[in-house]
Amino acid sequence: MFIKKSILSLVLLLTSIMAAKAQVKIAFEVSFKEPQAHYAEVQMNISGLAKDYVDVKMPVWTPGSYLVREFEKSVEEFKATAGGKTARVEKVRKNTWRIFSAKAANIKINYRVYAFEISVRTPFIDESHAFLSSTGIFMHPDGMIKFPSTVKIIPFNTWSKVSTGLEPVAGEKFTYKAADFDILYDSPIEVGNQDVFEFNAAGVRHEVAMYGGGNYDKEKLKVDMAKIVEEITAVYGENPNKHYTFIVHNFLRGGGGLEHLNSTTLGASRNAYNTEAGYKGFLALVAHEYHHLWNVKRLRPVALGPFDYDNENYTTNLWVAEGFTSYYENKYMHRAGFNDDETFVKDIASAIGTVTNTPGAKYQSAASSSYDAWVIQYRPNENSKNNSISYYSKGEVIGILMDLEIINATKGAKSLDDVMKAMYLQCKTLKRGYTDAEFKAMVEKISGISFTNFWAKYVNGVDDAEYVRYLGYAGVDVATENATPNKPVSGASGQLTNNGTIAVSSITRNSAAWIAGLNVNDEIISLDDVTVSEALATVKLRSPMLSLETLPLVAKKNIGDVLKLKIKRDGLEKEISLTLKENPSVRLKATINENATPAQKVVFKKWTGK
Repeated sequence: MFIKKSILSLVLLLTSIMAAKAQVKIAFEVSFKEPQAHYAEVQMNISGLAKDYVDVKMPVWTPGSYLVREFEKSVEEFKATAGGKTARVEKVRKNTWRIFSAKAANIKINYRVYAFEISVRTPFIDESHAFLSSTGIFMHPDGMIKFPSTVKIIPFNTWSKVSTGLEPVAGEKFTYKAADFDILYDSPIEVGNQDVFEFNAAGVRHEVAMYGGGNYDKEKLKVDMAKIVEEITAVYGENPNKHYTFIVHNFLRGGGGLEHLNSTTLGASRNAYNTEAGYKGFLALVAHEYHHLWNVKRLRPVALGPFDYDNENYTTNLWVAEGFTSYYENKYMHRAGFNDDETFVKDIASAIGTVTNTPGAKYQSAASSSYDAWVIQYRPNENSKNNSISYYSKGEVIGILMDLEIINATKGAKSLDDVMKAMYLQCKTLKRGYTDAEFKAMVEKISGISFTNFWAKYVNGVDDAEYVRYLGYAGVDVATENATPNKPVSGASGQLTNNGTIAVSSITRNSAAWIAGLNVNDEIISLDDVTVSEALATVKLRSPMLSLETLPLVAKKNIGDVLKLKIKRDGLEKEISLTLKENPSVRLKATINENATPAQKVVFKKWTGK
């Protein structure tokens, strides 16, 4: 009887929720009265609520970018009417506005958003276009994240196009629908005169919206982007979308990307598509963000969904979400034929070298780096390289080692691909994210061996990667040499000032500068009684940033020599002596062994997917 009553209560609850959703209507209208001043005009209409007051909230962060950005700071002129009459509005939290609606059935809210930060994660508007990163534009009624909404875009009078992953409303131009606010907040919108082209791959229609011009070849991009889509989809066995949208912002110097459920926003350099490095860099970015369709958007840590848009969402697994995706972008570039075996191995060695040469890798674990993303990753300071490591970089190295360990243990029968696909299907079946323990358990199930020590050393610990052993499984030999043999280093770098001095901006842990007590913000006036200007007389700098080794006076010294600096600190002059040290950084040279054993060749073939 109790079970029957519980089931009945659940049915009644679900029925009431569905009825409420059907009754309540939430609609937005976004227009641009002053795009040149970087403003969006937002109107939010809520009908079907009969409450004394309604709270509406704006997210303080955007999924995929783990920093509280306080989007509400850009909201102006917030006002509301209820039942056609002016309603009293009170701000009750930093991101929450309360409308005293007096049980009126219809509420109209108007506000403006200032948008002038160029990035893939923040809204930006000017006279040429509007990029609406949805978490920085829209609000939701408190407690109604799972309610549907519609968005109507009214382009500025010189604009003619809208590009988004949102579903269009039939028969209504530039009007779109979202089944809930998680989807709306995960769907950026590009408005303007972007160059739009399409291609089909893996049974999915893909739209590419190019803003900012550029020397790209659309026909070539259609073919090459499709190759990447096909390779990634092949790993997971299915593509979860019916359509997908790439929003590409081409600037003089651009970069970065942010993943979404069925779209992505990419930053690129408009004049770099006709160079090999620029073109491959763009394709690698495409591969990275498209892989997120599965890894993090669907195959996700349990903490990353349902989202709490008011606070930080902590997880120790960003080394999988981002680090593995960085690793896989190299794999996909190789599998799609854009890089050969030698380039693939070189890129792997470079990734390992980055972590090996970062002092902070010996002080922060991958799990800790993931958890502390909210306070370190997006706001590093001058000492971050000394006490922390990026979960992108460390996770990429863990991915490399784990993949090779699995392949070697199974004699080429399984790889990290099998783990990723199995975890994707598990998340899909359970309709929730994974825990760290569940991910480890799947790795052990696929590989047939224990990964307890591996986790202790590389995930939760700070052990150096045993890259010689792991790459050796695949018949790849690694030689290690000093990055600057027999050349001394100071461990200090800075920026040339207009006064002909060097303003110190970085000190490396345990370096000569670190030991001598040189500080960030110190101003170097002279070296061995030679002024900075004189020391740079024969040097042509590409940028004002330089390390002290750039100066011939320093470069000619030997390891163990003393360098005397005259500096100014807080307006006071003083002298500091540095005893120059050997460069602690190493250079990894990885080569494919032509005489690899049959077992190594099996591992290499499985590893590269060819």
